[in-house]
Amino acid sequence: MTRLPVRWSLLVPLLGLAGLYLWAFHDDRHRTAAWVVFALPPLLLAMALPHSTRAAFWAGVLALFWFSHGVMVAWSGGYAPALAAAEIVLSLWVIGAASAPGLRARFGRRKG
Repeated sequence: MTRLPVRWSLLVPLLGLAGLYLWAFHDDRHRTAAWVVFALPPLLLAMALPHSTRAAFWAGVLALFWFSHGVMVAWSGGYAPALAAAEIVLSLWVIGAASAPGLRARFGRRKG
């Protein structure tokens, strides 16, 4: 199995989201379920990123759900508006980092 170059611009926000979820749900009564649903996917994607070409795609897809969750929490006045804002920013970062290579290939300068 070949090792792909690490995309730090995608790895950092994935680990940030996982850390945010681990910290936000540390005293919740449904802690295990919240960690499995929210913290485990970005951790698994961050671990798979150097070995899989599909991990970046799935990170971008799941970031759409994380963005929607952050907007829902911010709009409803949920547990903490600052955590919701951090979730929105990190998920937008994941979407941008996952989409950047495709956007560069589509709209970049052509050789020749």
